[in-house]
Amino acid sequence: MRNAPNAHCPQSPLTRRSFVGNTTAALGVSALTMPSSVTSLAGMPHSNTPYLDAHSHIWTRDVKRFPLTKGTTVADLAPPSFTTEELLETAHAEGVGRVVLIQHHTYHGFDNSYLIDAAHHHPEVFRIVGMVDDLKPRPDRAMRRLFKDRVTGFRITSWIRRKEWLDGPGMASMWKCAADTRQAICCLIDPEDLTSVDQMCSKYPETPVVIDHFARIGVEKPIQDNQIDQLCRLAEHDQVFLKVSAFYALGAKKPPYFDLIPMIKKVFAAYGPERLMWASDSPYQIVPPHTYHDSIALIRNRLDFLSDSDREWLLHKTAEKVYFSQAIPG
Repeated sequence: MRNAPNAHCPQSPLTRRSFVGNTTAALGVSALTMPSSVTSLAGMPHSNTPYLDAHSHIWTRDVKRFPLTKGTTVADLAPPSFTTEELLETAHAEGVGRVVLIQHHTYHGFDNSYLIDAAHHHPEVFRIVGMVDDLKPRPDRAMRRLFKDRVTGFRITSWIRRKEWLDGPGMASMWKCAADTRQAICCLIDPEDLTSVDQMCSKYPETPVVIDHFARIGVEKPIQDNQIDQLCRLAEHDQVFLKVSAFYALGAKKPPYFDLIPMIKKVFAAYGPERLMWASDSPYQIVPPHTYHDSIALIRNRLDFLSDSDREWLLHKTAEKVYFSQAIPG
């Protein structure tokens, strides 16, 4: 499997080795210490924490309860810890009261149990984008079983199976099931994957689809207009949504990320605010010189072409519609 633990890939300027080193130096022991005041934060009223982060990972060093995938050890975790509690503290400092947790295949494979545990303890705060193995029989049944655990989306990516990754009866059953349950199909892809995703959206027009991180345009190469145009053409499918996210990994990769504004304007014109959602991609977004503040501030404070209503959609209403609107089975 291609080693891609975040929005970066091994060939990008921020390699895995430098990421581990920078993260450990920046977060160090503090990343392993649970703040004593965090437990009460999840109960803060939404008026104090109105925003919704549509994309964050979490993991723990408690590998006895939540084992890592085969071949991975705690030494591979970077940062060394980013637990439920650490995420809540980070998010609440910027007024973020709810988060969509994203399964991290690199660390946990298809085992969604740590995210499910977090959502069990904070059912009003978290929804989950989990993962199921489409090569196993009837992944649609697994999707329906996970619905009760607040798994309202499923991540798919071309990196696990680069060739024919969207083919086969298992993948077809996932897209069909998602059209029925409204559990979004969430695509972590590269620009070269846009054509195949476009074909799937045409084949399954009722399936809700979310594209992560601008389809990683601007991660390895300068941002290219033709790739943005291709991403914008996906907006012709009215069930496709886009995460405006992972600013640390795109373009110049420097806060305050003003170089990303032209791309944001283009996707805004194509999708409209009702189909765009802000997301941080923490904990990678909080590795210095990047901060959680700079990520949300780009949308909340620094885009003068957005109205107050537009910001509401990007900062919580779109993600609410996609991930929080489903009635969780009893």
